[in-house]
Amino acid sequence: MSTLRRPPARERLLRAAEGLLFDRGIRATPVDELLRRAEASAASLYTHFGSKEALVAEALRIRLADWRAVWDRHIVEAGDDTERLLAIFDALDSYRGGTDSPARWCAFLATATEFPEATGEIAEVLAADSDLLADRLLRFSEPLAGAKAQDLADDVLTAYDGTLAAFLRGHPESPIPVGRRLAMAAVRAYTD
Repeated sequence: MSTLRRPPARERLLRAAEGLLFDRGIRATPVDELLRRAEASAASLYTHFGSKEALVAEALRIRLADWRAVWDRHIVEAGDDTERLLAIFDALDSYRGGTDSPARWCAFLATATEFPEATGEIAEVLAADSDLLADRLLRFSEPLAGAKAQDLADDVLTAYDGTLAAFLRGHPESPIPVGRRLAMAAVRAYTD
């Protein structure tokens, strides 16, 4: 007879964090509820992470690594400079379709709104996400817009952020094609 082994407490805590904190809110989710969902003790939380905030930071680090891997794959598959820049939307579509996360929009934006003056590990991982977006979008904008690359990168980032916010609002129903269309219009404005 085969018995299923229960995942370790660390993994259960990370799954519970992913399932509760980024959808319902970090501050709105009591530690007790997180522990109940994870079927873990407070001692496990503090042994593995030290604090709820450190658990949040680790969940974000894992999410960032997963997101980067999906985005990397779409960049590699892109056939030209425009497609490399717009790969962020293809990656978002793949990421949202392939994740078990119930998060309504973006865990990084959600965390940034709850911790506008974040410090420590949370600040570091939020900065890493922002840097990844800014650096890549600028690099992929350069061959298309030359001296105006920063402007194009900013336009695409704004279209991307708007796409994420649209998930929270629930309108438009399919925000990724709309965001991609807006970003493509920005590419045309800088390349025509």
